[in-house]
Amino acid sequence: MTNPFDSSDALFLVLTNDENQHSIWPDFVEIPNGWKKVYGPSAKGGCLEFVEKNWTDMRPRSLAQAMGDQG
Repeated sequence: MTNPFDSSDALFLVLTNDENQHSIWPDFVEIPNGWKKVYGPSAKGGCLEFVEKNWTDMRPRSLAQAMGDQG
């Protein structure tokens, strides 16, 4: 089986979890438990753009909250 991330014409989703962590996920693969779709399907570049614009704090949500959103 080939790696879908190596395909230039594959479609992807952007997923997030409860900690606001983001992941790019192949469109044809079932979304894992604990994750939800927030963008796509789209080309890999569009998904990467979405992640770059929307995941600006890499800390898990619980850590950011524990730190009082300081950073």
